[in-house]
Amino acid sequence: MSTIKDVATKAGVSRSTVSRVLNNHPYVDEKKRKAVQDAIKELGYTPNSSAQRLRGTETKTIAVLVSRIVNPFFSAVVDAMDEVATMHSYRMILCNTRGRADQELHFLELLRTKQVDGVILASVVNEWETIYPYLQYGPIVLCNEYPRGLHGAPVITIDQKKAMTTITKHLLHKGYHSIAYCNVYDVNHLPEGVRSPLAEDRYEGFVQAMEMEGKVVHSSWRFSGHSVDDGRNILRTILGLTNRPDAIITGSDEIAAGIIAEAKIKNVRIPEDLAVVGFDNQPTATLLEPQLTTIHQPTFEMGKQTMEMLLALLANQIEQFEPVTFLEAPIQIRHST
Repeated sequence: MSTIKDVATKAGVSRSTVSRVLNNHPYVDEKKRKAVQDAIKELGYTPNSSAQRLRGTETKTIAVLVSRIVNPFFSAVVDAMDEVATMHSYRMILCNTRGRADQELHFLELLRTKQVDGVILASVVNEWETIYPYLQYGPIVLCNEYPRGLHGAPVITIDQKKAMTTITKHLLHKGYHSIAYCNVYDVNHLPEGVRSPLAEDRYEGFVQAMEMEGKVVHSSWRFSGHSVDDGRNILRTILGLTNRPDAIITGSDEIAAGIIAEAKIKNVRIPEDLAVVGFDNQPTATLLEPQLTTIHQPTFEMGKQTMEMLLALLANQIEQFEPVTFLEAPIQIRHST
């Protein structure tokens, strides 16, 4: 296992410089900072968070960061996390970042200042190299979302690309050929320069499935959003198109619910005029009329395994871990397709 001395030697700097980079100190020469970050990545160095914690006091508290607290997906995942935390006599605090990079860093300061023992990121806004230095203060585990270049921390998620490929092939095999697509995020409202690898991987899976069948991916049929109201607006936009899709894949059951609700008002038949696919398999999916075809996200298992992983890291029960744990995400076929 690499040490801070190994990183310093590899980067050609002093150990104090490495320490300043790990602590995200502002007054470090950018060339030296990059050399240290490159050495950390090449050596696979992980700060000794266990040693750091021994200097402080356990709080028996875990911080869980989400981007949108009203999202039913997060409530289901967080409930499972809380159940596991409570069983192990840990408290959990929920931090709503609202998709803001500054808020995310603000809550990560809870780890640096020893107000929490560990952090779960159920959403990610900042680049990983910005978050990585916080690992020296305690373990971080990612749930569902993930940044590019992730190293030093585990993630519990599903294979987003595979899931979207599966649902797209389902529509194609059902005879739908003109398929619209809705991003899980409104990219126009993400901070400048911020990317969502999860959204990118899903869209890549959609495009791959379409191209394999020789189908055209229309840029004018690509939408974005996250709420029921967004779904309503998307259906209105589709009805205003001269060339309309015969199906749409959405990034969440909330968006799909909005589309189906608006379709009833506009006398659009689902699935005869427009097939609708969701993502998550929230409880409301079976309450809609027609019931919603969707990808089942294993929210309970995802939340459970994420919290178990964090608690195991806190207890020093894991020396090495799988970088990514993929959970199964089967398609739930119902009447909307």
